Amino acid sequence: MTARQGGTSGIDKRAVRRSFDRAAGSYDAAAVLQQEVCRRHLERLDIARLQPACMVDVGCGTGSAWPGLRARYPGAMLLALDLAPGMLAQARAGLPWWRRVLGRVPRAVCGDMERLPIQSGAADLVWSNLALQWAEDPVRAFAEARRILRPGGLYSFTTFGPDTLSELRSAQARADDYTHVSEFPDMHDLGDSLLAAGFAEPVMDVERFTLTYEDVIALMRDLKAIGARNATASRPRGLSGRAWLKAVGDGYESFRTQGRLPATYEVVYGHAWVPQAKTGPGGHRVIDIKPVKT
Repeated sequence: MTARQGGTSGIDKRAVRRSFDRAAGSYDAAAVLQQEVCRRHLERLDIARLQPACMVDVGCGTGSAWPGLRARYPGAMLLALDLAPGMLAQARAGLPWWRRVLGRVPRAVCGDMERLPIQSGAADLVWSNLALQWAEDPVRAFAEARRILRPGGLYSFTTFGPDTLSELRSAQARADDYTHVSEFPDMHDLGDSLLAAGFAEPVMDVERFTLTYEDVIALMRDLKAIGARNATASRPRGLSGRAWLKAVGDGYESFRTQGRLPATYEVVYGHAWVPQAKTGPGGHRVIDIKPVKT
């Protein structure tokens, strides 16, 4: 998946949906990094002055953010959207029985973050944890989040940056000429895209995580368990053979440290606000008029 400002990534959305449907049952056991990033992402909401009536979890997966969102905003309606129906089913199955009895169940919506099936101006908070990397065009995903937010609403997201899985990308590049690992957008490009989509006051920062594995097979097994399969349009269509896997494993060995293979993840955190309408004396709306340069 090659994501870049103003362009498309060549993502096969049908392949993405199939991968996450298949991984719904194994996701939670393998998604250690995703759950840790979710926890840290939720903590960042503590400094936001926001009391949403409606919040949307875009790319909700198995619903790991729901308890934290509910705890912070108990009176808000929660809409949960994911591209994969299997993920939504797994998320609902994991809810405590008493939430179902009391009707405290998020409203599940199967849909695409780049074509949100949600009314314009319906939400006060759009939250998205490690889902944006599956967009064909981040700019379009930002524009959709902007569309469904009311003035004063907050968009808060995380995604992967360009250093993510750099070791695996390097090792696989030695094995063949196909795209096996996604290329992720730079933090500064994402900030520019937020402004282009009509958001104000974007704040961006980065954290780096390193997971370690005994061998490259263990890493690939974890990626498969969370549904992170190769969904790029330029991916090889056949099964990779033993020779290819050996070449990747041999290439990865150059990164071995203290007996383990590292897998680097660069996590980008971002948030931005929808501008409030300007008002003048008497509460009349102010419209800025700028001269056109010729």
